Amino acid sequence: MFDNFQLSRITDLLQFNPDSPLIFSTGLFIFLFFGFLLIYNLLTKYKNARLYFLIFFSVYFYYKSAGYLASILILSAVINFYFGKLISTSTKPGIRRLFLIVSIIANLGILSYFKYTNFIIEIINGIQSAQITPLDIFLPIGISFYTFKSMSYIFDVYMEMMEPTKSFRDFCVFVFFFPNILAGPIDRASEFIPQINKEPFLTKEDLGKALFLIILGLIKKIVIADYISLNFVDRVFDFPLRYTGFENLVAIYGYTLQIYCDFSGYSDMAIGIALLMGFKLMDNFNSPFKAVSIADFWRRWHISLSSWLLDYLFKPLQMKFRNLRQFSNVIGLFVTFLLCGLWHGAGWNFIFWGALHGIFMSFSLMIKKPKEFVQKKLHIHNTVGLKFLQRFITFNLVAFSFLIFRLRSFDTIYEVIDQIFSFFHGEILMQFLEKMPLISGLLILGYLFHFMPDKVEIYIKKFITSLPLVGKAILLALVIWIVAQFKSADMQPFIYFQF
Repeated sequence: MFDNFQLSRITDLLQFNPDSPLIFSTGLFIFLFFGFLLIYNLLTKYKNARLYFLIFFSVYFYYKSAGYLASILILSAVINFYFGKLISTSTKPGIRRLFLIVSIIANLGILSYFKYTNFIIEIINGIQSAQITPLDIFLPIGISFYTFKSMSYIFDVYMEMMEPTKSFRDFCVFVFFFPNILAGPIDRASEFIPQINKEPFLTKEDLGKALFLIILGLIKKIVIADYISLNFVDRVFDFPLRYTGFENLVAIYGYTLQIYCDFSGYSDMAIGIALLMGFKLMDNFNSPFKAVSIADFWRRWHISLSSWLLDYLFKPLQMKFRNLRQFSNVIGLFVTFLLCGLWHGAGWNFIFWGALHGIFMSFSLMIKKPKEFVQKKLHIHNTVGLKFLQRFITFNLVAFSFLIFRLRSFDTIYEVIDQIFSFFHGEILMQFLEKMPLISGLLILGYLFHFMPDKVEIYIKKFITSLPLVGKAILLALVIWIVAQFKSADMQPFIYFQF
C-alpha cells in the first residue's frame, strides 16, 4: 500500500499540471536535469541517440508546461520544416513568395487563434454592444517565442541567408530545445543548427561561465524578483490608494527591477544550461538600465526580440516607405513597436506600451540632428554629466512605461500617478527603510549590482572558473540553500511565460 501511494505521488508529479510548470527554479527540474545531463554525457559518442534523447526530454519538458497543447509545438515544427523545403526547392519567384505568405499565415494564424481570439471578441462586444461569449482557450506557454523562432528560419531560407536543413531531426532539436523554448532567447537557426552535429565539448571556462549564469539567474529570479514582487510591488499595485506617493514611486522602480531580474534571470539560466550541453545561445541582455536613449535601451533589452523585429519587420517597412525619406524610419519604428506591444499580450495596456516606445523612438529620431547641434554648441557632447542625465531620463521613461505594462487598468495607472503627485510624503523614507529593511536592501543591491562596472562581473566569473570541482559544487549548493530560504510556498512563474 505504501509503495502504491509513493508510486501514485511520483506519477502525479511527472504528469502535466497547469498550476505547476516545470521551470528552472524548481526542485523537480534540478533533479530531472541532473539525470538528463548524466545520460546526455554518456551518449556523447552516440550522436543519433544523444539528439533523439534531447528531443524526447525537450518535448517532455514542454508537455509539463502545456499538456496536450505540446501537439501545437510539434505541428509548428512540421509546418515550418516542410515550408522551408518548398521555398528552397522552388525556382519561380512567385511560387516561392506564395509559399512564404502561406507559411506566415499558418504561423500567425495559430498564434492569433490562441492569443488574440478572446481579445477580438472583447473589442467586438465593446463596439457593437454584442454578447459574444469568450471561448475557453488555454494559451500554450511560450507560443510567441517558438513561433518567432520558427518564422526566422522561414525568412532566412526565403532570403537565402542560410541553406535549409535536410534533417527533420535537427530542425526539431532547434525548435524544441528546452532551455529557451518557454521564454527565449529567440535564437536564429543559422547560428543554432550548425552546433547540433558537433560533439559536445565543455571547457573549464564554459563550465565556470555556465555555473555563474545559473547562480546569477537563481538569485535574480528567486531572491530579488519574486521576493520584492510578493512582499511589496504586488501589494502596492493591488491597492495604490492605500499607500503614499513615495511608496507608489518605489513600487514603480521595484517593478522595473523585478521584470528585469525575472526575465534576464531566465535568460541567464537558459544560456547557462545550454552551455552545459555544449550549445551557445545568443545573449539577451546587456545592462539595459545603463542605456543613454530608448534606442540604446532596445539594443540592450531582450536583444533576441529587438534584433528579430529589426531584421524581419522594421527593415522591410523601411524599404516599403523609403520614398518618404526620414518618415520611412518614423513609420517603420511606430508600426514595429505597436506590433511589439501586441506580441507581448492581448490587452490595450500592451498596445499602448508598444505605441509609447514607438513615439519615444520616433521623437528621438526626429530631434537627433538639432539635439546634437545644441550639445556641440554648449560643449557638452559626450561629457560625463550629459551621459548621466541621458541615463536618468531614459531610465525613468522606461520605468514609467513598465507601469503601463504591469497594470491592465488605466484607472489604476491614474491612481498610482495621482498618488505620486498629490500625496507623495517623501518624509517617510526613513520609516520605510526601518520597516522594510530587506525590501530596501534588495532594491539597493539589485540596482547597485546592475550599475557596477563590467570588470566586477568578469572578476566573479574568473573566480568561479578557478574553483576546483568540489568548490563549484559547494558554491552551487550554498546558493540553492540561500534561494530556498527566500522561496515562497506559492511558485511564481516567470513573467514572460504569459507571452
